[in-house]
Amino acid sequence: MESKFKPYKQHIVYTLINVILLGIAVFLLRRPEPGAIEIIPPPPTPTPAPLRVYVSGAVLKPDVYTLSPGSIIKDALEAAGGATSEADLDNVNLALPLRDGMHIIVPRKGESPPQTASNPPGISSSNASNLININTASQSDLETLPGIGPSLARRIIEYRETYGPFQHIEDIKGVKGIGEATFERIKDYITVQ
Repeated sequence: MESKFKPYKQHIVYTLINVILLGIAVFLLRRPEPGAIEIIPPPPTPTPAPLRVYVSGAVLKPDVYTLSPGSIIKDALEAAGGATSEADLDNVNLALPLRDGMHIIVPRKGESPPQTASNPPGISSSNASNLININTASQSDLETLPGIGPSLARRIIEYRETYGPFQHIEDIKGVKGIGEATFERIKDYITVQ
């Protein structure tokens, strides 16, 4: 027995195909357009200012030198033409990071290096006024402190923004990652003026 739909079979198939194609077309046409993609460039990173340091004492060319951020005392000594044969480099920490405005005095053999309670050997006492104020210092300024890298400098800034200015230099030990050993390394270089 033949089905009563057999003569219409071909029309039914075409109709179903057309309905499916029409459904796909409607779906595609009603789909929302993707929004415009806005590319936002990252903010420019500030370029740290160059460091100006005065190098004197037992060096070939005592003068004020401009050095790149992150320089150490050895770089300043090289900029000054190197040490003379009279220099007592055992009394100078050549690895000490430079800060803007430092006065580095390379002592001669037999001389006692200029030193105060707040200045390491080879750094003149005129540098005492160049202590880093931990309440106002920028991240790059904080990174010049011995043992303070970018992440610890950010934590110091976040701490003072959250809890307010430091009242005493010892308060910096409240920053996660600054224990007694780190504090001992930086205490002679910081202030809370």
